[in-house]
Amino acid sequence: MQPRRKFILSLAGTCGVLFAGSTCVLAQADPASEPAVLAVGKVLPAVVNINTERIVRRTVRDPFEDFYAQFFGYDQVRPREIRQTLQSLGSGFIIDPAGYIITNQHVVERAADLKIQVTTNDGKTHDAHYIAGDDKTDLAFIKIDAKADFPFINLDNISPNLLGETVIVVGNAVGYGSSISRGVLSAVKRNITVDNIEYKDLVQTDAAINPGNSGGPVIDISGRLVGVSSAKMAFTPQGVPTQGLGFAIPADVVRESVSRFKKIAQGQPATKQQPSSEISTSNAERLFGMQVQDLSRELSDALGYAHSRGVLIAAVEPGSPADEAGVERGLVIYRVGQEDVNSVKQIQNLLGRIQSGTSVNFVIGVIHAAGQVRQVATLTMAAR
Repeated sequence: MQPRRKFILSLAGTCGVLFAGSTCVLAQADPASEPAVLAVGKVLPAVVNINTERIVRRTVRDPFEDFYAQFFGYDQVRPREIRQTLQSLGSGFIIDPAGYIITNQHVVERAADLKIQVTTNDGKTHDAHYIAGDDKTDLAFIKIDAKADFPFINLDNISPNLLGETVIVVGNAVGYGSSISRGVLSAVKRNITVDNIEYKDLVQTDAAINPGNSGGPVIDISGRLVGVSSAKMAFTPQGVPTQGLGFAIPADVVRESVSRFKKIAQGQPATKQQPSSEISTSNAERLFGMQVQDLSRELSDALGYAHSRGVLIAAVEPGSPADEAGVERGLVIYRVGQEDVNSVKQIQNLLGRIQSGTSVNFVIGVIHAAGQVRQVATLTMAAR
């Protein structure tokens, strides 16, 4: 019995030591010292909420007037113009003490007629203005209209983006400011297509990225930038939110874009980009406020439009002759004057000699692949 008693006493003593040790360890586990908590505390002062507001004008017609016009030739009532205020929420983060902010292009798109307000982590709200953006990377550059030294995220030391590393998404998720979600880096070098734009070399994470997170930082547990989250990439092509599958623009792409955007902000020529054969700053934009784009076969298929016919209207400048005539993004120009057009180059040549005040007829609308015509009409616009 004596050996057995000694064994029990020894075991009890060992357990007592282990319990005391574990109690000590538990007492030392202060949440404030967790790496993730320290990382969030490091970057949160530089994260901002972005509120944008813009006025859009739309031309509407009474359907009964359209009925009478079709069957009785009665068309004396002019279409009514209505104004709508569109608001959106997003996130961003300061990358320079002067108040320069990086965010998503889709958060501040159509910036020419935007009112941008930025709320910093201390609760102060500032006006901001748009500097530059890039649809191909979904990145944009804005600046706070205030003279102060702001906390910022340093882009000189970015995350190595290793598979499996812990990542943290910070942003204005669904309007809830300073929201945090956590996951791992699931993949790198992902290519996805959203709204007919291919985004390359993205990083993938299972951390929740919700509407409102767009433009906010994704960081590692050292507080270094992993990338810029984009909620528009967290949906299937059918518009269904993905589960455990989010994407961000990688930090190295962000750093390169910021370098280029800063040159624009300082009035210096940016590094020349590869020319795009699709979108052109053309005479159509200069004279009528329409950005035009070649309608490739792939784009026609995606939109359901007839092949090899017309030139796509990619954007309409607010207040321009095209906007006042009711032209909308997504319509197609089929004819300029008496000439059918199928390329941006044709439009450029046809409008090359047009002077300010000259009226030009455009045949604009949509012809679907099945041959069905939707509201193709001749619009007369005066060049500005």
